[in-house]
Parts: sequence; structure tokens; C-alpha cells
Amino acid sequence: MSTVVQVLLAGGIMLAIAVVFGVILVVCSHFLAQKKDDRVEKVVDLLAKSNCGGCGKAGCAQFAEALIKGEAKLSDCRVTSTANKEMIAKLIGGGDVGEETVAVVHCNGGNACYNKYEYQGYGDCASCELIAGGIKACPVGCIGKKTCVGTCPFGAISVGDGGYAVVDKEKCTSCGACIADCPKKIISRIPKKAKVYIACSNHGKGKDVMELCQRGCIGCGICAKNCPQGAITMKDGLPEIDYGKCNGCMVCVEKCPRKCIKEH
Repeated sequence: MSTVVQVLLAGGIMLAIAVVFGVILVVCSHFLAQKKDDRVEKVVDLLAKSNCGGCGKAGCAQFAEALIKGEAKLSDCRVTSTANKEMIAKLIGGGDVGEETVAVVHCNGGNACYNKYEYQGYGDCASCELIAGGIKACPVGCIGKKTCVGTCPFGAISVGDGGYAVVDKEKCTSCGACIADCPKKIISRIPKKAKVYIACSNHGKGKDVMELCQRGCIGCGICAKNCPQGAITMKDGLPEIDYGKCNGCMVCVEKCPRKCIKEH
């Protein structure tokens, strides 16, 4: 057998083997491929599609897939409307829709809170926090340098003349970005229907708080004693509101001597 014939024969054998393996791969991929659940796209269409990451997933598409697989809860998404969540729950066969919430800043000290030093650096709370725990004398006082303002993807937070951050509940989607980025960890969620909230985070004794801030809670308990609904209890020196009992009568707002219970 000539060399040419041997080369052609070897090439033919290799080509045949390649064709056989190609056919096998096509057949295997057909049978082993996972069929995509057509509910995923329907769920994505109903989600807010903000891709904020507040649910812990990279985006809404990933969250939708996790929902279908049972690896995420519908209540993990704070941005999508209740009406759309209810439609998603029907589509996937149930799920806890969760109560609509918004973020609030538990501080109204701002300019009424004394400063430890004059800050001359880059105007960001996270940067300011690196120097002696921030500019404010209160260890949990809002620094007011707008880290939360910059991190909010919906423009729902502002720092006004008072020097502390305030959330616009009509713009807030409760995505949680500000909660994660606030260096003082004084932002949390409350029910969107809530009428009041506690605008202080200092658990210190009254005398100590008064030396730090003109608006800090002194733990006097007047709000708890005067609440007609019994919706306020004192916990570790700070009032705590039971929003299941609160009817928004505003007695606590009127009675608070330090004005650190705010209308929402």
C-alpha cells in the first residue's frame, strides 16, 4: 500500500470518528439539556426590573429563576408593587407577598448634634467615618455627608438644612441600598403605612445624650406613658413602636420633649 493511500485512509478514519463523536454530542445535548421554565420570563415582566440587587441576586432575571426553583422568597423583593407580587404568587403557586415598607433614617440630630472636630476632607460619610468614627459627637448620629444620597438609585434621599438625611417615602422602593451603605447603620425599614417613626438611635442615658445632641432621645418614657393605644414600649433606653397597634394619633409626636418622634 502506497504512502498516499495510507494517508488518505488514516484521514478517512479520523473524519469518520469525528462525525460519530459529533453525532453523539448532539444527541446527548438534546437529551441532557434542561428545559427552560417559561414562567421565568413572565415573572421578570412582573418584577420592577430595577436590578437593584436588594434581594441578594445579581438582577431581576436571576431572582425570577431563584423564585421558580424555590431558592428565594417573593418577600425578598422590596421594590415590586404588592399588586404585581400577588400576580407572581398566583403564577408560581403561592408565596409570601410581604408588607410594603420604606426606609427611614433613625436620627434627626444633624446640626443640633455637636461636632467633635471640623472636617476638611472628602465630603462622604464613609470617608468621614474613618476619622475618629465621624464628625458627630453622638456615636450613632447621622454624619450628613450624603453617602446614602449617592447610593440611592431612585433619588429618594436628601440632606436638607437640618444637616441629617431624610427619605422621601413616595420615591423610596425599600431596595435596601442605603441600609447597606450607611456607615452608622441607622437606616431601617418600617411599614409604608406607618404614621410615625423614632428619629434617634442612641441608647445612652438621658444625661449623656443631652451632652451630645439637642434632639437625642433621653429615654424619659413620656411617649410610652401617653400613647392611648399602648403601641410604644421602652427598650434599652429607646422607644419602640408596635405598628400593629399604632393608629397614627400623633400624641407621641406632640408629647415628646426632644422632638425625636417624627411624623412619617
